[in-house]
Amino acid sequence: MSGNAAQALLEPRVGRRIFGRRLDGRSAVAGSRSDASVRAEASVVHAEAVEAATTQMLGDADVASVAALVAEPARAAILDALMDGGAHRAGELARRAGIAPSTASGHLGRLLAGGLVACDVHGRERRYRLASAEAAEALEVLSRLAPSEPIRSLRSATRVEALRAARTCYDHLAGRLGVEVTEALVARATLVLRDGSYDVTEEGAALLMRLGVDVAAARARRRRFAAACLDWSERRPHLAGALGAALADALIGRGWLLPRPHDRALTITAEGRAGLRRELGL
Repeated sequence: MSGNAAQALLEPRVGRRIFGRRLDGRSAVAGSRSDASVRAEASVVHAEAVEAATTQMLGDADVASVAALVAEPARAAILDALMDGGAHRAGELARRAGIAPSTASGHLGRLLAGGLVACDVHGRERRYRLASAEAAEALEVLSRLAPSEPIRSLRSATRVEALRAARTCYDHLAGRLGVEVTEALVARATLVLRDGSYDVTEEGAALLMRLGVDVAAARARRRRFAAACLDWSERRPHLAGALGAALADALIGRGWLLPRPHDRALTITAEGRAGLRRELGL
């Protein structure tokens, strides 16, 4: 037996009881009182820890609060106007929603508090935009679920047809044009659909570069790279995500597409028709 082991057997251990007394000189009764005090203190500490953990815990997602924000028609119109991906003054959003500027300010305040809208301040000017791509995605999903509004005027019919033909869905192409461009890229093996997202082939990267798309830069952005977004009007997927945004920026930057004023519809220019026919067969 080693010297340390022998010493451990000979030395009394603190708190060990023999015939009702503790080897440290205290009575067993006193020890039990001390133990009870320790247990009580531990119970209090445990209760405080549980209360703190419960306070920090989050419950289920409060879907009703977000739904209430979107359910008001004027706020829904403001959000629809912001689906063009731009930042707008409160007065412009009030005009688009058909409400007074003071009313629009109240609605924008609620949308800000609810996290659906963000505000960019430049000096004394304030411009409002959607808070995130996730907010835009949620609104697009709601558009697919919502029934179509009745058309009551020629002006309304013209606007709806323009939106269905070509539009932006936040920051990427949508409508018939967005779907046809996506399907042409898939047919040319530029994009491959896997598990709800697209990927770019090596040959496809060259075609996208010809269109002015920096694939590497799009891939480096901190968001989904190339998502498949189900188009609400066509019911077929179009290209979304960072790559979809880069493609839209490239085609608009080339002058192939022109954003229409006061809504998110796009006009295909003569140069754009020729370029889309040459590169994608559209």
